[in-house]
Amino acid sequence: MTQPATLACGKLIIMSIDNHGEDLRRVTLAFPEADTSRASLLFCPFPSTDMTKLRPKAESQGEGLDGGYGWVLVGALFVSTSLVFGLMRSLGIFFVEFVQYFDESAQAISWISSTGLAAQQFFSPLGAALCNAYDTRWVVMTGGCLAALGLILASQATCLVHLYLTMGVISGLGWGLVFTPMVATVMANFTRRRTLALGLAFSSIGLSSFAFNPLFQLLVELYTWRGALLILGGLSLNIVPCGALIGPQRRSKDPAKVVSESGVSCASLLQRASSYLELPLLFERPYITYTLAISLLNVGYFVPYFHLVAHSRQVGFSEYQAAFVMSAAGATDILGRIASGWFSDLGHFRLIHLLSVWTTLAGVFIMLLPVSSLSGSYAALMVISMLYGFCSGALTSLVFAVVPMIVGVERMMGALGLLQLIESGAGLLGAPLSGLLKDITGDYTASFMVAGGFVVLGTLTMVTLPHYFSRKDPPPPKSLSPEDPDKGLHAELEQMHSSPSDMNDPTGEVTNNRLPEDTYS
Repeated sequence: MTQPATLACGKLIIMSIDNHGEDLRRVTLAFPEADTSRASLLFCPFPSTDMTKLRPKAESQGEGLDGGYGWVLVGALFVSTSLVFGLMRSLGIFFVEFVQYFDESAQAISWISSTGLAAQQFFSPLGAALCNAYDTRWVVMTGGCLAALGLILASQATCLVHLYLTMGVISGLGWGLVFTPMVATVMANFTRRRTLALGLAFSSIGLSSFAFNPLFQLLVELYTWRGALLILGGLSLNIVPCGALIGPQRRSKDPAKVVSESGVSCASLLQRASSYLELPLLFERPYITYTLAISLLNVGYFVPYFHLVAHSRQVGFSEYQAAFVMSAAGATDILGRIASGWFSDLGHFRLIHLLSVWTTLAGVFIMLLPVSSLSGSYAALMVISMLYGFCSGALTSLVFAVVPMIVGVERMMGALGLLQLIESGAGLLGAPLSGLLKDITGDYTASFMVAGGFVVLGTLTMVTLPHYFSRKDPPPPKSLSPEDPDKGLHAELEQMHSSPSDMNDPTGEVTNNRLPEDTYS
């Protein structure tokens, strides 16, 4: 129900009360005394479901909190990312074991990890669409179960095809249902400290890389690779309680009601799918340019995590020395994520510019990895690996923090899903291409050179973004569905108030001559 609007002392007060008697929103509009008659446009009743949209956008999406329960979600993202990308980065320990056990080429073995990475990114839009349609909590919990199931089944594999299907497709599907929804949930709970929150959460990837490499090596020695994968499957089940920490989310319409109202025609189903997946983003040049840049980055970004251990052992270092190289890179990765998040939120530089700097440095250090080990110096390899770890960690949170700057917060979930989908092809290409170059040349020098080149090429693509050389971020495009029932009301309010001055009432009411643009969600 809606309480009738009242007009007193040149002010129009609109109050909406839901069925439980809760005051959902109170909006006070100031009018010049001579123009109070123009307020009659707003005396029509509004349904209570529509009036819930009068809350500020930040309030409806959980933005602007920058604390409280949002930090609990950061902790959940911390654990879940360590069990997704931290585990994925440490699969290089199994690379050598698979080559020896199955007697296959490096290229064929590389397809295992590449299939998992590509599946995680390919199924990310599915995870985003399911979250837009249903409850994010259950989507993430289901993903955790699938990730664990794939690793458990992989422990019983008898050929490479079994590993492609289990560690690649099944676990990759689970990772896709976990990562993007968790990231979008955390980003929706922060504004000013968004990059720092992501940096803290993503620091678990570096921490887990530091811890998992020696741990996995020990598990392989104690239980063979089959027993190690079985243990990793049980460890991945910890993603389920992380998903349970996500609170239930309010959706504008229940999917079943949408079907009953719009019918079940093919056109209506396609329209719903397009809405959930945010497919119109594919026709916007800034988003496509940025996605292409990240895809090129993705070709070379994971190559050191897949092949640096094998490269270290090839040049003569022991198993534990090779594993510790990745652990050292993981340690500096942690520092890079936190330092980058803190510095980025200071606001001294645009996020896209900082991302370009870290991406360029990461590409250069990837190309220096084989050069540092040509002399057989373990110290040189350690230093370059640590520098690469710092830069690769620093750029990670920025990759996601830039997305709402380009598409807006409302379309962030779908934008992250599509970004992961498009770059999945690049992720699928990176490790096998590196393995192929190793099979052709006999070592990993060309592999790392090409991988670093792709990362630098991604930076050059970012330079072509609109307004890249501007000192301030352009406003993100506004997205408003033509079926939005508040669109007409918003237009009427814009026409009624022509004064550009805005002032906020200290009581918490919105007292303006013109409603702010973010009043409606």
